Amino acid sequence: MIKCAGWLLVFLGAAHTLLALTLEGAGRHAREWFSGGLWGEDFSDMSPAGSALWLSLESFGPPLVVVGLIVLWLDRHGITPPPFIAWTLGVWSVADAAILITTPWPLFLLASILLLAGSRRAACRGNPVPRAGSARMP
Repeated sequence: MIKCAGWLLVFLGAAHTLLALTLEGAGRHAREWFSGGLWGEDFSDMSPAGSALWLSLESFGPPLVVVGLIVLWLDRHGITPPPFIAWTLGVWSVADAAILITTPWPLFLLASILLLAGSRRAACRGNPVPRAGSARMP
C-alpha cells in the first residue's frame, strides 16, 4: 500500500508539472523566466509568464514528486512513513475539493488513504513509525 501511494504521488506530481509545461504551454515562457523578466513581478497583477511559472515549476508538482520519492525510499528501507504525511495530504485534498472540484483530488485522497492504511498495517506487524532519537546514524 505504501509503495502504491508513493508511486501515485510521484506520478501525479510529475504529470501536473509536465502537462503544465507542454499541454498548457507554460514552457514557452522559459526564456522570460531565466532572463530575469519576473524579478519585479507583482503577485496581485501577474503576467502570463508569471502565471505559467506558478502553474508549472513553482506549483505543488515538483515538491509532490519529492514527497513521493521520500515515501518510496522509506518503504524500500523498511521504514514506515509517518502518518502526518498522509494526514496532511488528506486535508489538502479535501480543501482542494472544496475550492475547485475539477482537480484530481480523489487520487490525492486515495494516496493519503493508502499511506494511512499502510502505516496501520505496518504498526500491526510490529514495524511502527520510528520515534525521534531512536534511529541509529551510520
